[in-house]
Amino acid sequence: MVKRGRSAGPVRAGAPRHGSALEEALLLQLLAEAAHTPPLREYRFAPPRRWRFDLAWPPRWLAVEVEGGTWSAGRHTRAAGYRADVEKYNAAALAGWTVLRVTADMVRDGTGAALVAAALAACPIRALPWLESQQEATDADGTA
Repeated sequence: MVKRGRSAGPVRAGAPRHGSALEEALLLQLLAEAAHTPPLREYRFAPPRRWRFDLAWPPRWLAVEVEGGTWSAGRHTRAAGYRADVEKYNAAALAGWTVLRVTADMVRDGTGAALVAAALAACPIRALPWLESQQEATDADGTA
């Protein structure tokens, strides 16, 4: 089993595998289309919290969470895990993220990849707050 890297920061698609087999399958489906920029994997979106998205396109503020174990009483469906997921998704929504949740059967039948492709087509590229603040600081001191 491959252990998830939790301190390495985001990993670009095509790098060594991190995450679940379902995440890998969805990523391969998305890369096969090659219509969009590859996502970042294990993207930490709310430092200092350790929350990460399975797949993320930060310029589009779009993230995907692959929810495994939905039929087997996995972590995402037990009370504590479900509550933790709700807290994470609510924080992401309040920060402006669109988070798509995809189940194992959605990955297997291709509807997950189709959903993500539709969202990528619909979500425009938006300014990133940390880039805006850097630009404002540069404009203020006249070094631009």
